[in-house]
Amino acid sequence: IPFFSGRRGPAIREGMSKAKIGLGCVTFGREIDRDDSFVLLDAAMERGISMLDTAAAYGEGASEKIIGEWIASRNPDKSTFKVATKILPPFDATSIESRVRESQDHLGVSSIDLLYFHSWDSSAAELDVLVSLDRLVRDGTIQQLGVSNVKMETLRQVREMQEQHSLAPFSVVQNNFNYAVRDLDEDERQQCSELGIRVVTYSPLGAGFLTGKHRDGVEKGSRFDVIPGHQDVYFHEQAWERLDRLEEVAQAHEYSQAHLALAWVFHQPNIDCVLIGGRKIEHLIQAVSARDEEGEALREL
Repeated sequence: IPFFSGRRGPAIREGMSKAKIGLGCVTFGREIDRDDSFVLLDAAMERGISMLDTAAAYGEGASEKIIGEWIASRNPDKSTFKVATKILPPFDATSIESRVRESQDHLGVSSIDLLYFHSWDSSAAELDVLVSLDRLVRDGTIQQLGVSNVKMETLRQVREMQEQHSLAPFSVVQNNFNYAVRDLDEDERQQCSELGIRVVTYSPLGAGFLTGKHRDGVEKGSRFDVIPGHQDVYFHEQAWERLDRLEEVAQAHEYSQAHLALAWVFHQPNIDCVLIGGRKIEHLIQAVSARDEEGEALREL
């Protein structure tokens, strides 16, 4: 059963179904250990969060291995429980299968529900690479294909190549998307809907930017401190202006900025799944609460 199945519905608008919550597992084996990861995974399942997102690069394989141990221990219902993972560029036809098999071994699964190319690289559009992916889909090793951190025009072009050669298409895109920074605008998400491409988003709080904690300088130990180049994504005029507006509306309606920023993402049209990262159960509770938000504040953003 694919990661996403069934007929795609219309654009998500107020009063219609909202995006699902997925658990981003980048912290596993890097910021939290195996036991704490298990606690978070158990809490996610208890709250109906059954989509996990990891990558071969997370913790140099530690995240995949922890998830694999948890799956073996808990034996979740495979009809609803899904795991997505990613492989980094560059891509070549001779090594893709072995890299996918390594992720399979880490996860302890016979089939990967969704495999992403972790970021775009020109090698991803080479025909022999696309043929190798198609072969893995046809033999059931992979259920669905996706690509992360890609421009819409690039995705359209490679989809045309896949269609031309009758190859399994990239059917899911995963990009950074939040109130401050939006790597897929509304028109592009509508294009995805028309092409049958599901949209998964990550970093709904902008790596903490939307909480306002970096207004007086970069917080020590944060992502912006550890990876200074990440500051360029958020520390610019448009993002600061959006943060100002978020703060204004949140204060007027007595919400936390985090709650309102999360709620905003869940209510945007043509988003299928929002990935929530975290280290504590409270992060999941916060996301579930925000997803159910229906207040006037959302219409003011």
